[in-house]
Amino acid sequence: MPNSIWVDVEDLFQYAAFNPRPSGIQRIEYELCRALVSLPETRQRVRFVRHANASNSFYAVSYHQIETLYDGLVRAQPQAAPRPAGPPPVPEPLPEGAFERSRLRRIAYRIPPGLRTPMVSFYKAEREAGTALRQIGRELAWGLAARLQAQRRPATRPDAGGVPAEPPAGAEPGGRDTAALIPAGRDTLDHDNFDRDCRPGDLLLVLGSPWFHPFYADMIAKAQRQRGVRFALLVYDLIPLRRPEWCDHNLALRFREWTGKVFPLVDNFLTISRASAQDITHLARKGGYTLRAEPQPIPIGTGFSALGGEADETATLRPERLPEPGSYVLIVSTIEARKNHILLFRIWRRLLEEMPPGQVPTLVFAGRVGWLVSDLMQQLRNADFLDGKIQLIKDPTDLDLRHLYSGCRFTLFPSLYEGWGLPVTESLSFGKPCVISRSTSLPEAGGTLARYFDPEDGNEAYAVIRDLIEHPEQVAAWTERVRREFRPVSWEESARGMLDVLGIHPARAADAPVLAHPA
Repeated sequence: MPNSIWVDVEDLFQYAAFNPRPSGIQRIEYELCRALVSLPETRQRVRFVRHANASNSFYAVSYHQIETLYDGLVRAQPQAAPRPAGPPPVPEPLPEGAFERSRLRRIAYRIPPGLRTPMVSFYKAEREAGTALRQIGRELAWGLAARLQAQRRPATRPDAGGVPAEPPAGAEPGGRDTAALIPAGRDTLDHDNFDRDCRPGDLLLVLGSPWFHPFYADMIAKAQRQRGVRFALLVYDLIPLRRPEWCDHNLALRFREWTGKVFPLVDNFLTISRASAQDITHLARKGGYTLRAEPQPIPIGTGFSALGGEADETATLRPERLPEPGSYVLIVSTIEARKNHILLFRIWRRLLEEMPPGQVPTLVFAGRVGWLVSDLMQQLRNADFLDGKIQLIKDPTDLDLRHLYSGCRFTLFPSLYEGWGLPVTESLSFGKPCVISRSTSLPEAGGTLARYFDPEDGNEAYAVIRDLIEHPEQVAAWTERVRREFRPVSWEESARGMLDVLGIHPARAADAPVLAHPA
């Protein structure tokens, strides 16, 4: 019997406990898991595991749990209606403590300059210390909850072959109860079957982002030492190391420590682009350690399989909160500093100053609000979202995204740094032209069908975007070319490409997957 493939999906459950919608990492991870389950060559050999923290090992979960968890992320309706097109309402109330902070600022400016600087430094240090203490508290709470959960696990039934009477609770400290997303009575978890069934030569495969786990290297080393497993890791990007200015400081420190311990244990590196593969090689050279294998890119699929395609009856119903088709230009992305939304805000402000407002389409930001964008969000509120010419669709569902892609004139993606660029291939798959940054991996995603600009050159980006707005016939011709020439990569092709790189299923030449548009 062929060796088993054990896929670590702990990060999916951790992510779902604290976030309402999947990011690109969770989309790719889920789609590859789904493809592995559906492919005839792997459906009987793939199994899924979470972390058994008390024993520093893994326990199995069913694919049904993963499917139900992800379905809850992409289908759940937003909690509150987003800002409609047009001038926004009165700004939301200041967060708790904001008034006190503003009063402290006024007091600070009355202090002599010689004392003001050290007092401000003291205040900042106090805030950072408070943030660090809260982070420590969260980590301690997470570890304590894991130990308590392990202690509460029900005893196994003597007639069930080691299977617990019922699954453990899925609540995460301070987050969503992930167990509530799994229908009761549908699955039973076997917490012992990884240690019991794992054999030498089996593959432990990571398709997500488990770097949040502080002792992950110990878990992997133990599995390699005691079980003889081969460890394969899919790497999305190394942004916290290559460009830490776009990340939380603690995240960058943790990521550096995690990669330094885990990367030397990796038997097979997979990446989502050639750019990320080059980054791993650069990091190893800089860190002074030798990789066990050269990083290999895999083809990345395109599509929203979770909604069941056009067979879903709701797919034809356009949500009321979305703008009218043909009236807008779209960017699908988490709003964070690296994604460069600020560039588009400045371009749209300039367009409205230099063109009749009626000729300027609405700019739609579709995504959750992330980090390091408080200044941008304040500017948007101060400017009344440019009198409604910028619209924010928070936490869009997959159904929202289908309609947004289908109804836009073209899409934008000005990111400064990417591991791949999933919104680029999504846009092209809907037959929509995409104007994107030429940085890092994005030319691999866009190929010859995208148009490019320097993400740090506002004048170049402005010229490209304005030209398309003023010449809709160009957009129409470009759209026709995209629909005619773009070849999407299925997630099954992506999974087969991954298996081929791993040497699990050597593909015949006729079956070998091809990147959508090789650069």
